[in-house]
Amino acid sequence: MSSIKKLFFIGLLLLTTALPAYAIPGSDEFDINRARLLSFILRGQINQNHYSQKPIDDELSKAAFDLYLKQLDGQKRFLLKEDIDKLMIFSTRIDDEINRGRLELAAIGARIMALRVAQVKKIANDLTDKGFDLTVNETIETDPEKLDFCKNEQELQERWRKITKFQVLSRYLNLVEDQESEQKAAAEKKETPKDVKTPEQLRKEAREKVSKSNLDFFDRMLKETEQDHYDRYFNAVTRAFDPHTNYLPPQSKEDFDISMSGSLEGIGATLQEEDGYIKVVRIIPGSASSRQGQLQAEDIILAVAQGADEPVDITDSRLRDAVSLIRGKKGTEVRLTVKKPDGARLIIPIIRDVVQIEETFVKGTVLDDAQSEKKFGYIRIPSFYRDFKHNYDGKGRNSTDDVHRELETLSKAGISGLVLDLRNNGGGALTDAVSITGLFIEKGPVVQVKNRNGRINILSDLDPQIDYRGPIVVLINKFSASASEILAGALQDYNRAVIIGSEHSYGKGTVQTMADLDSNLPFVNLDKYRPLGAMKVTTQKFYRISGGSTQYRGVVPDIILPDRLRYVEAGEQYVDYSLPWDTIDRTSYSRWSQTDAATQLVGKSLARIKKNQDFNDIVEDAERAKARRERTLQSLNIEVVRKEREKEKNLMTKKGSSPHGHGTMTVDEDERKEKQNLNEKERHEEWLKDLAEDPYLGESLRVLQDMASTSTAATAGSPDLADQGDSEPTAYPRP
Repeated sequence: MSSIKKLFFIGLLLLTTALPAYAIPGSDEFDINRARLLSFILRGQINQNHYSQKPIDDELSKAAFDLYLKQLDGQKRFLLKEDIDKLMIFSTRIDDEINRGRLELAAIGARIMALRVAQVKKIANDLTDKGFDLTVNETIETDPEKLDFCKNEQELQERWRKITKFQVLSRYLNLVEDQESEQKAAAEKKETPKDVKTPEQLRKEAREKVSKSNLDFFDRMLKETEQDHYDRYFNAVTRAFDPHTNYLPPQSKEDFDISMSGSLEGIGATLQEEDGYIKVVRIIPGSASSRQGQLQAEDIILAVAQGADEPVDITDSRLRDAVSLIRGKKGTEVRLTVKKPDGARLIIPIIRDVVQIEETFVKGTVLDDAQSEKKFGYIRIPSFYRDFKHNYDGKGRNSTDDVHRELETLSKAGISGLVLDLRNNGGGALTDAVSITGLFIEKGPVVQVKNRNGRINILSDLDPQIDYRGPIVVLINKFSASASEILAGALQDYNRAVIIGSEHSYGKGTVQTMADLDSNLPFVNLDKYRPLGAMKVTTQKFYRISGGSTQYRGVVPDIILPDRLRYVEAGEQYVDYSLPWDTIDRTSYSRWSQTDAATQLVGKSLARIKKNQDFNDIVEDAERAKARRERTLQSLNIEVVRKEREKEKNLMTKKGSSPHGHGTMTVDEDERKEKQNLNEKERHEEWLKDLAEDPYLGESLRVLQDMASTSTAATAGSPDLADQGDSEPTAYPRP
């Protein structure tokens, strides 16, 4: 460290600012010098390593303040406008705080929030004690984006009157439905139902349960320490650079290490804290959530219950608090109250379990098509896994070798075409994205990787061996990300495969590096501040061989199919402060054929889709979901809500999500539980059944038939070395 930097840093730690001591009720002892040290180290890591090289200035300060405010009170349930006015002066000062070490915003925000939570705790408790008239025609706005912060305490009380009324109404109807189910079950067994309660008793019970749940929620918020608020503050600053640059405090770093080791028992879902909500980012293949089938990426978890216990509200909670409630021993049940992307609410019961490892691996099968009397291959790649620990001793398993083995089996079966299924594949080892691409091309570049200094590294397949030369369809959706996009994009650029699926893939085209902040302490005598946690920082960006980045836009399919999640804002382009799409020079590569197979196939596919009832149903479901999502005003009249529930129940009765998050299958709760306890043979048979009912796979097979009957198939034996692939893939209109 230079002498100037040393003197500057010493100055940071010796600052004795005139700031008032903002004590927080129940707060642990807080050391401001540790926060200044963290500020110094984080600033250094970002300046030295972040891809964008954004300056820490007023513009970045505004972005960080926006994120900080959303973390502090994203649902606009606590802070008043006067509080926001006090905090707003920091909207262009965060850069000064970070650069100078005079950290004020987190302490002031923590103090204001603690006072408001204590105030709201009393308001909510008084409201539930008084009860509500559930017959009044009034509504509550459920979208915080359409709300403003309350002007005064009267408005705050009115907002919470509606919040608690909605809670009581929902809990009362749940109790009624539970009692009706118990009575029905008793009648079927010809038994007398036990403990039948009157409507008045159920309403009282609903109020008591809501009151207890809210008190627990407020107490949990009041236990947040000043350190917790500083941790959120630092995370807001880092996220202002891009969504994948994060500060991980020591506990979060520990949770990250546990999840990466795969030793954690639970539901098998990756979660993140976003704007006051706990959001599902990814469902791990083979996990309890994956087998249960209802929890999906983009779902928001509102509450968590242990089995039959009362649900705990986790809105506005820290991620680690939510994880501690969701995590648990194998064989125990957790019930998640979830808000779907279309606004629908659902209680999802999941039996915690370890990941069934076989379900995380590449899986293939031969599909006999009765219509054409041909055989087609199907390979599902759930992730690009690689056991780096045993990478060089031949003992480890990786996705490339597994795809190679499946291709050998399928080739011996005499398949006429191949479907590669990358739906919901969130990525993994870049090595395998490159090497799997190499199984289908002679040799050549696969992806370009650019660092912050502009240096471009081209990753190529150097093996001239081609494992499969026939027609290929690649299936993607909005949750195909990172390494999946590299494989799909490369095969599209080489004109080697036809890409089919959602309007675009996720658009995650960046690389992150994890830095242990304890290793960056500038002086030995600062060891007392350990542990400091870690920082995940974006250092590189992916580009296709045709020059466009996979970041932000993702991969646009050649053939776009109807999607139930069409109107769900899933992907990098919908995330605050994500890095933009851009281009670099294309690299030289030889396309498989000059013939544009997709152009010839789109029309035929669109014609089939219009006549396909499954896809027509999917289009209707998407439109209904869009309409439901836009209806953010929720009635507080019990009869209106009861009718809405009944209508929704009739519409969604026995509907569940397919294994790939698309089509539907009729499954009741008993059948769903049975599916979670199948043996290996039964799971395989169930998997084949699901494939047979998957409309996306069905259309993929039709496209392969079209490919086999065109001149494209006839030329699909050797690449055209004359063509150097200088064009962007064509984006076709949605059906």
